[in-house]
Amino acid sequence: MIPKLIYEMGKAIRNPLISERLSALLEMQGWSRERLVQHQLLGLRSLVTHAYDNCSYYRTTFDRAGVTPFSILSLEDLRKLPSISKEELIEHRKRIQILTSSERLFYSETSGSTGKPLVFYRNQDWDAWHRASVFRGYSWYGVAPWDRNGYLWGYNFSWKRAVKTRILDMLQNRFRLFSYKDNEIDEFIAKLSKATYLSGYSSMIYEVAKRVNAKKRAWEFPHLRMIKGTSEKIFDKYRDEVKVAFGVPIISEYGAAESGIIAFECPFGAMHVNMETVIVEEENNEILVTNLVSKSFPIIRYKLGDYIRLEKSSRCACGMQHEIVSEVLGRVGKVIYGKVNQYPSLTLYYVFKNLAMEHGLVLNYQATQSQKGALLVRVEGQLTESHRQALNKEITKYFAHDLDVQVKDGEDLHTRKGKKADFVSEIDR
Repeated sequence: MIPKLIYEMGKAIRNPLISERLSALLEMQGWSRERLVQHQLLGLRSLVTHAYDNCSYYRTTFDRAGVTPFSILSLEDLRKLPSISKEELIEHRKRIQILTSSERLFYSETSGSTGKPLVFYRNQDWDAWHRASVFRGYSWYGVAPWDRNGYLWGYNFSWKRAVKTRILDMLQNRFRLFSYKDNEIDEFIAKLSKATYLSGYSSMIYEVAKRVNAKKRAWEFPHLRMIKGTSEKIFDKYRDEVKVAFGVPIISEYGAAESGIIAFECPFGAMHVNMETVIVEEENNEILVTNLVSKSFPIIRYKLGDYIRLEKSSRCACGMQHEIVSEVLGRVGKVIYGKVNQYPSLTLYYVFKNLAMEHGLVLNYQATQSQKGALLVRVEGQLTESHRQALNKEITKYFAHDLDVQVKDGEDLHTRKGKKADFVSEIDR
């Protein structure tokens, strides 16, 4: 049990609050919806009061909106408060960050995939809730944080960074893929035969799954209990490929560095909102997140930038009464330019969703626009003539003749630089 011992020692040094917060979450997951909502309201009032008293940015914006902490009498009153975008978080970071000498702070940084990265600090309590939320999700699959695991993330590292990463991986009983050469992929897959879980970018997991299937299941994975995709949309094609390759479904952990863990998928397939630490709102399909434990850098009505579907009345067979994110639809704000009109990039989601639902055609795709009125759609695999006709029909349904669409099949869509986006605009850069 050396890995467990190393984990316990590391936890004691880094943040001894994690175990206490995990125990609390395991108890709270059995709460009724009414009790969870009451807990959220108490947390919201505490957070808003704290932000108003300690952040000049929030005090100014709340006063301008004519609201005070005493205005929060129900969760519905949250809508009285102004929302905040990532650009505003970056611009006003110094007026939002609360730095105190009485507690330990942890450096955090967003990936910067949508632009300039956001740098901020979590306090010890926030860090503990965040990590405990992840570990609770693991527990639903019988996985412990010290279990042997494979990790698929970006790997554009300098030599020194790679050495440091390998040491940290060793301490966390983790191994990762640093190169996508066939022999190294095969070595990584062979190591998975002794791993309990696999996590990382969804698109990278998909690529490894394709390799497994191409080799006709030359490997076995008797200990694999959980495959967790994060940071990217999990396409239907990914789910099919992963289940065939490993015999285990790919599940979703939904969140971000600044928002914390928003939802985690249970073994029954529902993405349960982490209601103990966040409040999720949906406005015109756009998600707004309030992190109830973000006392060192208050996150209140944060526009994360995703379109979602939120189910407040649904119930899951697992017994938890938490709200459910039924689907993450795509990114907000990306625009496809036609010759005359403009279209939200979410339109592509409906094009390919209809193909799957009405024609049984599940495609992995990426669309790129480099000039207005034209769109390049790249898809994996070879399209038959009937498939191509079905795709063109769906494209015409949404864009009519306002957009010249070129479809290229048989494409390799894997990115080796990090996240894979379903739509890339070279116009707005």
